[in-house]
Amino acid sequence: MTHQQFLRELRPDRNLGLELVRATEAAAISARNFIGRGEKNNADGAAVDAMRKFLATVNMRGVVAIGEGEKDNAPMLFNGEEVGSGEGPLCDIAVDPIDGTSLAAAGRQNALSVIAVTDRGAMLDASSVYYMNKLVAGKEAVGILDIRLPIAENIRLLAKALDKPIAELVVAVLDRPRHIELIDEIRSAGASTRLLLDGDVAGGIQAAMQGNRIDMCVGIGGSPEGIATTCAIKALGGFIQGILHPRNQEEEQRALAAGLKLDYVYEADEMVKSENTLFVATGITDGSLLSGVRRRGTVIETDSIILRSVTGTIRRIKSEYQIGK
Repeated sequence: MTHQQFLRELRPDRNLGLELVRATEAAAISARNFIGRGEKNNADGAAVDAMRKFLATVNMRGVVAIGEGEKDNAPMLFNGEEVGSGEGPLCDIAVDPIDGTSLAAAGRQNALSVIAVTDRGAMLDASSVYYMNKLVAGKEAVGILDIRLPIAENIRLLAKALDKPIAELVVAVLDRPRHIELIDEIRSAGASTRLLLDGDVAGGIQAAMQGNRIDMCVGIGGSPEGIATTCAIKALGGFIQGILHPRNQEEEQRALAAGLKLDYVYEADEMVKSENTLFVATGITDGSLLSGVRRRGTVIETDSIILRSVTGTIRRIKSEYQIGK
């Protein structure tokens, strides 16, 4: 970090990430009681309520650009909802109180609570298209990989950029029927797969972080998760591309009416048109990125991460809450 970057780190807006992490911690703790109980909707509702409550205290004038539902589907944090104290910076915010609700309900790994923030008007509004085909990797992939290439070619190019044998590459992909052919192609190219049961945000972040076991994250996942992941990737200096993937003709028409481009490769700077991003996440269940919420006697422990693009800062925060105080 240069001296000028360090001085920027001292600006008052540095506290925004620390305020936002209280909201993801609250959502994660609220979801804890539903882990492994098969109550996906109850878990999500509890996390949403807690996140909304704490977001109201954050010093920002935020608008939910990427939410969970429309206004009549309360208690979801809906697209266009205003959040924050009404003072402070004008922000776009992407929220996912539980990324991996099925994981949390089943007691499986890698469920997270996520918030991503950037300047007002900077986030691509892809809400009319539910799915996005994504390719994510670390900084070595910038200017090298291309989502339009066959996956085997991208694997070869990444192996060369990382100076790593293809046999040692690990590619994360959601374990879905739609990815059967993609998984076969990855393995045929000589790389290993890490199959994700749900929630591809953690997989994308790990692919972009140095020193992680995952080298690349590919495949079709949620478009809201793609935008949130882009905020994290910009902070990490990594690589991400996305192509919107409408489910049907009706979604295609909605996308075109909203001015979105189909059969088009969205680069990171088109999905988030700002270099000023914050990404905050707290683990709900244990995972390779973050530990889950734990209770130890009268103490509840959380594990969180804050990624800030202005300085490239990665903060890891472990908090302890005394029950009943």
